[in-house]
Amino acid sequence: MSKELIGIRGIGTYFPEKIETAQYIAEETNIPQDVIEKKFGVLKKTVPGPEDTASNMGLWAAQKAIKKAQINPEAIDLVIWNGAQHKDFPCWLASLDVAHRLGAINAWGFDMEAMCGSMMAGFETAKSLMRNNDELKTVLLCSGYRNNDLISYQEPSSSFMFDIGASGAAVVLEKGYNKNVILSSSFKGDGSFSRGCVVPVGGNDRWPMKEEDVKDFHFKIQGDPKAFKTKLGEKTLPNFFWVIRDSLRKSGYSQEDIDYLAILHFKRSAHDLILEELNISPEKTTYLDEYGHIGQNDQIISLEIGLKNNKVKDGDIIVMVGAGLGFVWASSVIQWGIYQGGE
Repeated sequence: MSKELIGIRGIGTYFPEKIETAQYIAEETNIPQDVIEKKFGVLKKTVPGPEDTASNMGLWAAQKAIKKAQINPEAIDLVIWNGAQHKDFPCWLASLDVAHRLGAINAWGFDMEAMCGSMMAGFETAKSLMRNNDELKTVLLCSGYRNNDLISYQEPSSSFMFDIGASGAAVVLEKGYNKNVILSSSFKGDGSFSRGCVVPVGGNDRWPMKEEDVKDFHFKIQGDPKAFKTKLGEKTLPNFFWVIRDSLRKSGYSQEDIDYLAILHFKRSAHDLILEELNISPEKTTYLDEYGHIGQNDQIISLEIGLKNNKVKDGDIIVMVGAGLGFVWASSVIQWGIYQGGE
């Protein structure tokens, strides 16, 4: 298989105008505001307005990414929707809708998701497809995320998801582009969590829906919430460290080489533990306490902020890492700027 370089030519994000503050979340949940701010790690987060459908947010982010990439939409060969499954319509391809509205008339598309590991899974999927298909030169990864629709502030079992917000994110990838090169990725899954936290209605496990089901159309932990969270606590950090170190190893680097960590948003204590374990200073990452957790978009949001604040420079080794319900842990390594070797 060819090892032709796959580089990031442009990124883009979109954020709704509507904001929920820590004060608002505290009032809705009866959790003290200082706990929301300090433990949950949320000062504010973006939430969707009426026009902020998943596909619209992905489209608006994609338009920005294409502009930064300085390409014509007609140059796009493939659109991969790696946003949320919770989209404008059930059983519907957002990828082709976005391609059509972008004017990407030469593109085909498909939808995929690895929950909050989807950006890294998208990188790996796009790389494999581009390296094995001569006709694929330019691929757009597109994500819209508003799973906050499926969170109830009156559901205490899913309180760990009260930080979820909404946005769009997009990445233009180009084969043979020798900048911002995607190196190796690593993944780890544990299906024993697959039914632990779900939206219990709306799927064909309980179909057809009944009128009384509407009140349960949000994420809930099934069974004992304490046991679920204890088990997740035992697994999640070791698996984070494993995918980070494995993706670095496969890329020819180690944790000492990390220049910037683009990590998902989660509670402050877990964030700090990861930095401590990896010996990374806070200046080498961004804590998304003014955005909340926006699923698979977190890593692109973090990268964009890092570039804006001069935390990311040419030659830097960037590690993107996330985890999604199911449970899947994912990490990708990117060498920013002009390619200097690696994978």
